[in-house]
Amino acid sequence: MPTTALGAFLTARRARLTPGDVGLVSSGARRVAGLRREEVAVLAGVSVDYYTRLEQGRERNPSSSVLAAVARALDLGPDAHDHLFRLAGLSPGSAPTPARPQVGQSLRELLDAWPDTPAVVIDRRLDLLAGNALADAFYADFTEADNLVRMTFLDPAGTTFFADWRRAAEACVANLRLALGHDPHDRRARELVEEMGAASAEFRRLWGRHDVQGKTHEAKTFRHGAVGELTLSYHAFDVRDAPGQQLIVYRAEPHSRSAEALRLLGTLAVSRWLR
Repeated sequence: MPTTALGAFLTARRARLTPGDVGLVSSGARRVAGLRREEVAVLAGVSVDYYTRLEQGRERNPSSSVLAAVARALDLGPDAHDHLFRLAGLSPGSAPTPARPQVGQSLRELLDAWPDTPAVVIDRRLDLLAGNALADAFYADFTEADNLVRMTFLDPAGTTFFADWRRAAEACVANLRLALGHDPHDRRARELVEEMGAASAEFRRLWGRHDVQGKTHEAKTFRHGAVGELTLSYHAFDVRDAPGQQLIVYRAEPHSRSAEALRLLGTLAVSRWLR
């Protein structure tokens, strides 16, 4: 059994691959799913003993060249590749996660300068740290718009609001695991993982897959209680003076049904503010 986070990650990712995925020919019955350790070792160009020690946590100082070879052998994407290096303590240094993240005043003013599109600031554990008025209206279906993981898994509105709930859930978990790769000692992120693991069986299942993924730019569809369905793309920007924070700006296709829905949502937000 793996005794380190690095070992657990390698074991989980190895189990998800078949010989055909990596160009190997399978022969004979296989007792367990996924690649065998010796197959990964061959692909990575290391000894079976060395790779076994790496998975079991008995090899704690792998070189960057070995890790790069293992990442190629396991067909890791960019986020998972970087996560592997962080777990081994070889990632570029990153600042520790602040105990109470704060959003600068200039960034808050920038959010308010975009009245026609939802814009929020999040941290690595997917806390919603700040948002403009349209973002408040966008998330109005939720009991409390405080953390995207809780909102997705625990709030009853989540399964309706996210049109493809399973995809949203998988992305949340993969983002959260990436956060712990940046700072394995992030107490608040670890507490969130424990909280969600105790509250949601689906979270526990997805957490066990060891998927790692940052924010993407693909369009997502939402179902809002007041304005109906919206399909929005979005862009994520790193906040350079606050490591770990990201500015997320949503956008609807011009002249689309979703653009009309956003305009209506903006009108409702202003009406609510004037009351």
